[in-house]
Amino acid sequence: MIVTDTHTHLYSEAFDDDRETVIENAISNGVERFFIPAIDSTYTQRMMDLKRTYPENMFLMMGLHPTHVKENYKEELAHVEEMITTHDFCAVGEIGIDLYWDKTFLRQQQDAFRYQIKLAKKHKLPIIIHCREAFDEIFEILEEEKGENLYGIFHCFTGTLEQAQKAISYNFKLGIGGVVTFKNGKIDTFLEKIDLSHIILETDAPYLAPKPYRGKRNESAYLLHVLEKVALIYKKEEAEIAEITTNNSKLVFGV
Repeated sequence: MIVTDTHTHLYSEAFDDDRETVIENAISNGVERFFIPAIDSTYTQRMMDLKRTYPENMFLMMGLHPTHVKENYKEELAHVEEMITTHDFCAVGEIGIDLYWDKTFLRQQQDAFRYQIKLAKKHKLPIIIHCREAFDEIFEILEEEKGENLYGIFHCFTGTLEQAQKAISYNFKLGIGGVVTFKNGKIDTFLEKIDLSHIILETDAPYLAPKPYRGKRNESAYLLHVLEKVALIYKKEEAEIAEITTNNSKLVFGV
């Protein structure tokens, strides 16, 4: 059984003391494919080092995270474009809009989101969307940019059934992570109404650890708890869920 973690920040400082152990533990538990989202230019070298160490397991994205869109965002976007032009990446991400922490740079976040969508289209890559308290703002831009060449994943989906259906209508799959195991997560109440062809699994490690590790550092190995919950929701064997969601990830990323 091969399980795919479609969103994990394994280069994070949170893993500096035991990164190799964390990765080997995940692999030994069947989590063998790791998709690594970017944050900003300060993490690029860490990502490259990760890929160099685990070339068969790590798949890198490139992008500017919305919470890192600041005064220098155009310089950061130039870095994103240069990297995508000169290196091999599987997606543009994670990108989007985040209005939970700070609304100061909303215009710049919108600008950066549009710019990176166009970059993804140019290079025929999927986008990985970070959306926090910004579904309306995200959907407005997706409506402008929609088409066969726009596709990807709504990372860490925590919206409503209606929002899920709308995201799917724009050619996006839903990234399901630790929140599905939370008592107040809510998505477990309607997820079975979404066809499995639209679902992929993720951890967002080191964030959003599933039960029974909620509140602690998340790890890619903990994806098995997400897998277990999704299997219960869909009333299917875990191996079948793993196969379907891994194949879904292959359709998105092409690897």
